[in-house]
Amino acid sequence: MIWKTIIYLAPPIKQIKDKKQMHNHAFQLVMLICKRIETLNNLNDQETHYAAAVATAARVDNPEVIEEIVEIFPNAIWVHDSEDHDHMFHFAVENRSENVFNLAYQVDGNKLRVMNMIDNHGNTILHLAGRLAKPQKLNLISGAALQMQRELQWFKEVERWVRQDYKERTNKGGKTPQMIFTEEHKNLVIDGEKWMRDTANSCAIVASLIVTIVFAAAITVPGGNNQNDGQPVLFKRNAFIIFAISDAISLFSSATSLLMFLAILTSRYAEMDFLYALPKKLIIGLVTLFLSITFMIIAFCCTLYLVFGRGENWVLIGVAILASLPITSFVFQQFPLLVDLISSTYGPGIFGKRSDRPFG
Repeated sequence: MIWKTIIYLAPPIKQIKDKKQMHNHAFQLVMLICKRIETLNNLNDQETHYAAAVATAARVDNPEVIEEIVEIFPNAIWVHDSEDHDHMFHFAVENRSENVFNLAYQVDGNKLRVMNMIDNHGNTILHLAGRLAKPQKLNLISGAALQMQRELQWFKEVERWVRQDYKERTNKGGKTPQMIFTEEHKNLVIDGEKWMRDTANSCAIVASLIVTIVFAAAITVPGGNNQNDGQPVLFKRNAFIIFAISDAISLFSSATSLLMFLAILTSRYAEMDFLYALPKKLIIGLVTLFLSITFMIIAFCCTLYLVFGRGENWVLIGVAILASLPITSFVFQQFPLLVDLISSTYGPGIFGKRSDRPFG
C-alpha cells in the first residue's frame, strides 16, 4: 500500500523501478543464453554467439553483462568484430561508455595489452578517443564548453592506458590521435568559445552594476555623516556595522568576479584551456558573483531598516523575506551550472575502479 502511494505521488520512481526490473530481466536472459552457449562443443561457435553480445553491451554501457560473459568465457576479453577488428574497449571509447571502460581497472596486468590492439584501419584506442562523441552522448552534458571538457577528459584518460609510442602513432590515413582530435573537435571548440563568451558577457554586466551600486553606497552611508567630525551618524548601531561589512564584501567579491569574467573574455581559447583553465575562471566568477549579490541585498536590507525601520522588527522580517527572492532566483538559474562545473572539474570524475571483482 505504501509503495503504491509513493508511486502515485512520484511517477519518476515508478519509471526507475520499471527500468530496473527490465534491466534485471535482460540480465537473467543473458545468463540463460550463456549457459546454453556453454553447452556447444565448438569453441568457434561459442565465440560467434557471445561476441555480438559483448559488442552490444559495450556500445550501450552495460558492464554487468560483459563481466558475466567473461566470467563464463574468459577468452571473451579478446573478442573482436570481423569488420574493423574492434574489441570491447574500442567500442566503449567510441561510444563513450565509461562504465565499460572502467573495467580496465579490474583487468590483470598481463591482459592489459588488450588496450593496445589496433583495428583494421590502423587506429589505436587513442585514435578512437580523438573522434567526436555521438550527439546523444554530448547532449547529456549542458553547455558546449563542458562538452569539450568531457571530450578532453576522455582523451587524457585513454592516453594514460596506451603505450608511449602509440601517442604519436599514425593510422593508415597518416593521422595521429591528436590530429584527429583537433580536426573533429574544431566546431565544438568554436561553440564552446561562444558559450563561454556569452556567459561571461552576461555575468560581467551584472558584476559591473554591482560594483557601481555598492561603491556608491559606501560613500553615501545611510543616515548621513556628522557635520563636526565626519563620522557616520548611525555608526554605533549594529545594523550599520552589518551594512558596512556586507557592502565591503560585496564590493571586493564583485570586483573579483568582474576580473574573472574579463579574463575569460580575453582568453585564447585553445583546446586544452577547456580542461581546467576556463572552467576554473568561470567557477570563481560565478561563486564571487553569487557572494556579491547576496551581500549587496544584505546591505540594502540594513539600509532600509536603519532609515525606515524605527527599531521595528517586523520591518526587518518583511524586508528579509522580499530580499530572499532575487537570491533564490539566482540560485535556481545559475546554481545547477555551478554544480556541474565544480563536479566536472574538481569532482571524482567518471573514471576509476568501481569494483574489486577480477575481470578477465
